[in-house]
Amino acid sequence: MSHLPILPILLPMLAAVLMLLPPLNNSISRHRFFSMGVMFLLIIASASLLLTSHEQGTQVYVLGGWQPPFGITLVADRLSTLMVLLTCVLGLGAQLYACAGDDKDGMYFHPLFMFQIMGINGAFLTGDVFNLFVFFEVLLIASYALLIHGGGKQKTKANVHYVILNLVGSSIFLFALGILYGTIGSLNIIDMATKVPLLDEHEQALAKAGGLLLFVVFALKAALLPLHFWLPKTYAAASAPVAALFAIMTKVGVYSILRVHTTIFGEDAGALASIVIPWLWPLSLLTITFGAIGVLASPNLRLTTANLVVVSAGTLMLAIAMEREAATSAALYYILHTTLVTGALFLIADLISEQRGKAEDRYVMARKMGHSKVIGIAFFMAALTVVGLPPFSGFVGKILILQSAHGLVEIMWVWPVVLIAGLACLVAISRAGTTLFWRSSGDAGAVEPLSKLKLIAVSMLLIASPLLVVFGGPITEFTDLAAAELHAGPAMLDAALNSAHEGGKQ
Repeated sequence: MSHLPILPILLPMLAAVLMLLPPLNNSISRHRFFSMGVMFLLIIASASLLLTSHEQGTQVYVLGGWQPPFGITLVADRLSTLMVLLTCVLGLGAQLYACAGDDKDGMYFHPLFMFQIMGINGAFLTGDVFNLFVFFEVLLIASYALLIHGGGKQKTKANVHYVILNLVGSSIFLFALGILYGTIGSLNIIDMATKVPLLDEHEQALAKAGGLLLFVVFALKAALLPLHFWLPKTYAAASAPVAALFAIMTKVGVYSILRVHTTIFGEDAGALASIVIPWLWPLSLLTITFGAIGVLASPNLRLTTANLVVVSAGTLMLAIAMEREAATSAALYYILHTTLVTGALFLIADLISEQRGKAEDRYVMARKMGHSKVIGIAFFMAALTVVGLPPFSGFVGKILILQSAHGLVEIMWVWPVVLIAGLACLVAISRAGTTLFWRSSGDAGAVEPLSKLKLIAVSMLLIASPLLVVFGGPITEFTDLAAAELHAGPAMLDAALNSAHEGGKQ
C-alpha cells in the first residue's frame, strides 16, 4: 500500500510540531526557511498524488490496517487530490507573502499556518464523516489563532463572532453525526452510501434530519445565505496572508456538500435522494444576489473582495444544485479560478494599503501611490479575472456554468442572476480601481518600498488565470473525469472498497 495519500496531512503536522521545539522554536528565519521547504514538498507530494489517482484510479489509504468501514480511511480520488493541490498552491503564495514581514506581527505564525494546511488537506482527503468533523476542528482552531494574529480591536471583535458561530456549527455537527450513526450504523462515506437506500421508512426520517443538519453546518462553512454574514468582516479583519489562505475555507464547505450530498444522498439514495436540492436552489440564488449587493456597498477593497468570495460561493452552490456532471465539472474549474484570484486580491489590497498611508484601501481620495504602475497592473489583471471578462479564467468558468443550465426554467433563473451579479461586480471593481488609482491629491511622499517576496507571491497567484485558459483543454478533461467519478455512485464506491480490502490482505 502506497503511503502517498497521507503525506499532505503528515508533512504539515510534523512541520508544525517541529517548529514548536528546539532548535527551530526561537528563530523566525528558521521558521521561514523550514516552512517554505515543507510547502514545496507538499506541492510535489500533492501533484504526485493527483497524477497517481488520475492514472491508477482512486487511492484508498487505511490507517493501522483497520479495514473500512471500521478504520480511519483516506480517499484520494481526482476531486480530493485536485482540492489538496489547490490548497498547497494557495498556501505557498500566502506564505511567501507572509515571509516578507507579516509573520513577525505575532507568535507562532508558521506552526499555526501548517496546522491550518493540515486541517484543510485532511478535510479534503478523509473518507469518514466523523473524521471530517475532526479535521474541521483542527483547521478551525488554527484559524482562530491566525485570525487574531498580531492583535487589534477589529481582529478581536471579528474573532469573537467567528468563534461563537463555529462553536455552534460544531455542536450541530455532532448532533448530526449522532443521528446518522444511530440510524445507519456507520460514518464511513462509502459504507453510508451503500446502506442509505436500504433504510426503512422510520429510519429514513431520522437520516433525512441528520443529513439536513449536516447541510446547515456545511452551509455555514461555505457562507451560504443566511449563514454568510460572518464572512465579510472576518475576512476583511484578517491579515493579508491569512485572508488569502481563508479563500479556500469556504471551498471546504462547498466540497463537503458536494462530497456528502452527492455520494450519500445522491441519485442512488432512494427516498433520500437529493434532499438538499429544494433548499440549495433558492439559497444559492439569494447568496449571489446579496453577495453582489455587498460588493456594491463595500467601502474598501478588502470588504469588496470578501463579498466577492460570497458571490463565488453562491455561484458554486448553483452549479451543484443542477445535479449533473457538466455542472459539477464547471464548478470544479470555477473553484480553481475563484480561489486563486480572490487570494491574490486580498494580497493586492494589502499592497495598496501600504502605499496610501492612513487612507489604506478605503475608497476615498488619498495621496498618490509610489508604485502605482506595478500595483495597478496587478489590480487590473485581477479585476478582469474576478468579474469574468475575457480572455481570463473567470470568463471561461462562468461560460461553463451557464452552459450547464438545461431547460427553459433553469436558464431563466441561472443566466439573469449570474450575469446581473457579474455586472454589479464589474461596476464595483471599476469604482474601486478609479478611486484607488486615479482619485489622488498631492505627491506620493515617502514611498514604501515594494517587497520582492510580496510581488512574487501576488504574481504566482495571478499567473494561474492565464494558465487555466491556456491549459483549459486538459484541465476541463480532468474536471469532467472527476465529476463523472463523483456521480458514478455505488459502482465506483464498491470498487474503491474492494481495492482497499484487497490491499489490506496483501
